[in-house]
Formats: sequence, structure tokens, C-alpha cells
Amino acid sequence: QVQLVESGGGLVQAGGSLRLSCAASGIIFRIDSMGWYRQAPGKQRELVAIINSGGRTNYADSVKGRFTISRDNAKNTVYLQMNSLKPEDTGVYYCNVATVVSAIPYWGKGTLVTVSS
Repeated sequence: QVQLVESGGGLVQAGGSLRLSCAASGIIFRIDSMGWYRQAPGKQRELVAIINSGGRTNYADSVKGRFTISRDNAKNTVYLQMNSLKPEDTGVYYCNVATVVSAIPYWGKGTLVTVSS
């Protein structure tokens, strides 16, 4: 059974930092891309950052220069280092993992990030 377990969310003041982790287990095929999405209250889910198997990264314009995505392939884990957090970064952050054999990715249950002003 595939599981994506996210951790690291919480409450932080504006300007602070958080580090999210997502550990994937039960995936028998090679993992291609790993990423983070977020959904703010009343808004659609949006891409925050993604990293492919070769280490190429892509970020939403709103987080460039503040967030860094990385992965540990040996642990099937993806990280999101979030610095200089802003209140508009508040939302539920979801881990997303895609394998090389399917266009349908796996999703985590989400971890809440709240940035106070």
C-alpha cells in the first residue's frame, strides 16, 4: 500500500522558516517527479515546487528565492525548505509523487502551514 507521509508543518511568524518532509513508501516503480502543492483557504490547489529524477527543479514565481526543494532518492523522501515565509504562504501543503509508469500521481494527506503577520 502506497503511503506519503508529510511532516514539518506548523505555525510560524512572518519571516520565519519551516522545513517540510514527505516520505514515500510502498511504491514499487521508479519515482520520477516529486513535488509540493498548496491550497489556501478558498483557493485552488497550486504547484509550489517540483523536482524530477535528474534533479531539475521548477518553482512557482511567488516562492522563487525563498523556497528550496530537494530529494533523497535512497529514502524516497522530498523536502521543502521554506524561508522568509509570508502570510500568503499559509495553506495546506500536499506532497505529490509520480512514477515512470503512470501519469496519475500519488498524493499525501497534507500538512498545514500557518504564517502569522
